[in-house]
Amino acid sequence: MSQASARAHSNIALIKYWGKRQTHLNLPAVGSISVTLDDLYTDTTVRFDDTLDGDCARIGGAEVDVARFSEFVDIVRAEAGIDTRVAIESHNNFPTGAGLASSASGFAALALATADAAGLDLTPRALSILARRGSGSAARSIFGGLVEMHRGITTDGSDAFAEPMLDASSWPLEVVVAITDNTSKKINSTAGMSHLDTRSDYYEAWVNRAEDDLADMRAAIAARDFTAVGALSEMSALKLHALMLSTRPGLIYWNAATVSAMHAVREMRAGGLETYFTIDAGPQLKALCAPGQGAAVAAELARVPGVLDTRLTGLGPNAHLR
Repeated sequence: MSQASARAHSNIALIKYWGKRQTHLNLPAVGSISVTLDDLYTDTTVRFDDTLDGDCARIGGAEVDVARFSEFVDIVRAEAGIDTRVAIESHNNFPTGAGLASSASGFAALALATADAAGLDLTPRALSILARRGSGSAARSIFGGLVEMHRGITTDGSDAFAEPMLDASSWPLEVVVAITDNTSKKINSTAGMSHLDTRSDYYEAWVNRAEDDLADMRAAIAARDFTAVGALSEMSALKLHALMLSTRPGLIYWNAATVSAMHAVREMRAGGLETYFTIDAGPQLKALCAPGQGAAVAAELARVPGVLDTRLTGLGPNAHLR
């Protein structure tokens, strides 16, 4: 019997990823740039145990369908040359499946813990590639700070990985998470982004513009230009949701509080408190803030009708063993 535990942090894309160029290896159609969040994380323990009758998994103490996790662990078992069954115990310190990237932190933690428990010594790049097999955004949660995910061009996925751009201390941005719904979303990201080439008339334009958006964001980050980073983040989020709305059937992840919070962010900016919103596949708004500005933004967002809770966080570290 062997066991390992790992912690990985959620990440929020500033330049968004949506769509796959290949589904079997979970290869993204576009690259992405994200920030890793210190205050939102997943703790996962993996135990390889010969006495188990089959794989099993629990999230937050509740047993879940193990099929997706078994398929992921099979990748590690094949590389390690073992067939031992596993027990997976995972806990998120934030709502699961609600548009806060729990799959990103979850599969990043699972990748690190499973590889270590199986006796594999993987490089950070190899861990990122492994995490990507579980969730496209999990490749980014292997790293802290600001991170870029490369879409790659090869068919084997060897060049589709994330790598760090800046660590958390190099530019200590803050993020306020405005939670407007604690429940799991009805349509998960994998289902939402499937077959976009036939389900959306806007998909080709989304893919074609991606490299320009990434280049603009790289330049803004290199210059530590918060205004440019924020404006690009807001643009990418709105463009993502325009693509979602154009999908047949249309995907509407926002609720009334999401829209109210978007307006509140723009009102803050007009009033001199510079902050920018971004929203993933869910109803939660995240406000990007310059260092030291998060508390003021959180106080304003907490007043928005329908905002249930706010979480203020800095940028987080690499995934690590515990």
